[in-house]
Amino acid sequence: MGVYVPSHFAPDDHAVQELLRQHGAADLITATPQGLVATFLPFVHDEAAGVLRGHVARNNEQWRLPVTGEALVIVRGPDAYVSPSWYASKAEHGRVVPTWNYVTAHVYGPVVFHDDPDWVERVVRDLTAKHEAGREPAWDVDDAPETFIAGQLRAVVGVEVTVARVEAKWKLSQNRAAADVDGVVAGLRADGDDATADAVARARRPPAT
Repeated sequence: MGVYVPSHFAPDDHAVQELLRQHGAADLITATPQGLVATFLPFVHDEAAGVLRGHVARNNEQWRLPVTGEALVIVRGPDAYVSPSWYASKAEHGRVVPTWNYVTAHVYGPVVFHDDPDWVERVVRDLTAKHEAGREPAWDVDDAPETFIAGQLRAVVGVEVTVARVEAKWKLSQNRAAADVDGVVAGLRADGDDATADAVARARRPPAT
C-alpha cells in the first residue's frame, strides 16, 4: 500500500521534481531486523542520476543495520491547519470541518551507505552550495581549516537513495469552490504562512470553461 492520492490531489511531474530540488530535509526510513529506523536529514537531489544524497552521523546505528527491501524518504513541502471559518461556504450552509493542507512526496528505492570521506565531501559541498546559494556572504567549505573539515568528514557516513518510484500528494484545497480557496489563501496569509498560501494559490483549479 502506498499514499492515498485522489486524482484532484495528484501533482504533475514538474511539481514533484521541484519539491525534490528545493526541499530542506526529509525522513529516511529503513526496515531492519531491529524494526523501523528513521533519521531526519538534508538531502540533495541529483535529478540526472536519479538519486537523493546526504549523510548521517557515524554514531547513528541506522547505517550499520541490514536493510530489508526499499528505503523510504518522506519529503515535505509547506503544510498548515485550515480553519472552517475561512470558507465562504460556512456562511452559506455551515457544513464544513477543519482539515490540513500539505505537500509531500514518498520516495522509494534502494539505499547505499558510503563509508568514504571523498564521497561524503562531495555531498557536503553539494549541500552547502544548495543551501548557501543567494546568501551574502555565502559560507564555503574551504572557509574552515582543512584539518577541521577532515575530522568532520570522518564523523559522518554518506547516504544514497536511488529514486525507484515516487508517490506524491498536494492536498491544497483543490476540492473546494473558488470562494473557499480565496478564503483559505487569505486566512493563511493572515496567519503569516505565505509559503502554504502560495502553494494553495498555485494549485487552485482553473475556472470552468
